[in-house]
Amino acid sequence: MDWFSQIKIIGEVALAMFLGGLIGVEREIANKPAGFRTHMLVAGAAAMLVALGEVVAIDFLKNVPNEAVRSDPMRIIGAIVTGVSFLGAGTIFRNQKGEHVEGLTTAATILLSAAIGTAVSVKQIVLAIGVTVLSLAVLRGARIMETWIGQKKEREKSRQTF
Repeated sequence: MDWFSQIKIIGEVALAMFLGGLIGVEREIANKPAGFRTHMLVAGAAAMLVALGEVVAIDFLKNVPNEAVRSDPMRIIGAIVTGVSFLGAGTIFRNQKGEHVEGLTTAATILLSAAIGTAVSVKQIVLAIGVTVLSLAVLRGARIMETWIGQKKEREKSRQTF
């Protein structure tokens, strides 16, 4: 692999990290356990793993007869999902009474950051940017909706006490 190709992959990883970082900033603002750095690193790692999978497959095809090599890029994506899911599981907490669970959204955003990194790596830039914007809209929009619903519940609760 030539230097230009490697620099191009670094650019893809940087873009993936930037997009994942945007989601991470939202998580930081929401004071969640996995924030800016985590999302950046997950998106970057996903992009790099997919790019490396492509490099390895091409390298094998050059050095081994075509019929001897079977490359399955879905295995790389599956490995990313498995690893990132383990990471995301570490952000999920349940209180002692088991009544309240926290961290599910953060776990989902970590997985989404990995998917965005994967999309960048397979040159689906518009998709990666679009999903980043959509996820930020969902995260911010959901917070506004949750605040409104919470206020409405409080008003209803205060009416019932009288």
